[in-house]
Amino acid sequence: MAPIIRKAEETWGSGVVEQLSFDLQEAFPLDRGFGTTNLWAMKKWYLFFSSSEATEKLHQVGAEIDTDFPLILGLVPWRHQVNIITKCKSVDEAVFYLKECILNGWSRQTLDNSLKANLYKTHGNAISNFSQYLPEAQSRMAQEITKDNYDFGFVTVSADYKEEQLEAALEQNITRFLLELGTGFAFVGRQKELIVGGRTRRIDMLFYHIRLKAYVVVELKVKPFDPAYAGKLNYYVNAVDELLKGADDNPTIGLLICSDKDETDVRWAFKGIQTPMGVASYDNVQIASPSNLLPSAEELQARVRLVEEELSKSND
Repeated sequence: MAPIIRKAEETWGSGVVEQLSFDLQEAFPLDRGFGTTNLWAMKKWYLFFSSSEATEKLHQVGAEIDTDFPLILGLVPWRHQVNIITKCKSVDEAVFYLKECILNGWSRQTLDNSLKANLYKTHGNAISNFSQYLPEAQSRMAQEITKDNYDFGFVTVSADYKEEQLEAALEQNITRFLLELGTGFAFVGRQKELIVGGRTRRIDMLFYHIRLKAYVVVELKVKPFDPAYAGKLNYYVNAVDELLKGADDNPTIGLLICSDKDETDVRWAFKGIQTPMGVASYDNVQIASPSNLLPSAEELQARVRLVEEELSKSND
């Protein structure tokens, strides 16, 4: 802040802002937003976004969503922006939340929940080799659409669940799963069949990302990351590139979601692999209580009838 401006504020104190608030409310009685708290927020907002760093970042976002820089801030409600500049510690973090608000139409409650969950820290943090094997723009977007950890709290499985049970639970809750993956994902199918060399190969889950214009192979593992998983994912990514990828599609990317991961393990496993892949973890899967796993009275009756029919046929 320039010394002369700081000197003026020290001389005036907060009283000048209170007087300005009063004058504005008197001059514009039908308008709202001229309270002292809001005026201080306006000053803070100006100082936050007037820096050269903020201007550069906002220009980049404008280019990504095909609109002019000045319009970027106009697309996000004022109260959203106040929350962002109050709770964010850096320009990068603030721009991340602004971009999410614009692209996903976040309500203020959704924004607040994301700020509390510190979504900025986990979003786009999957361990990957995208920067090595994708052009810069695609690499940045591929990294942005992957997370370090996925919250599967919307699915319920048995205590000894297997991969196919987790897949089935995610498919049954595909809308929630798509929301957890993020904007732009379209579900292609589960256990997607590919015929390679006369043999059937099946991908756990296959998606297409609209903005990235690329297929996304998702492999699920209910165990911690093992280097062998990288080789299998590499095979599936190459198979989709050969069999499904169209002329206008960008290179397929792979995403392995495990129960846990070690960064060194992942980095070493990726050495020598030139297909774009990322590894993330998941948590919060709900375990069903034993009572919820027991068959209902209707299911038991149906099973009894089935046994009776089988016995009747054998007697005949």
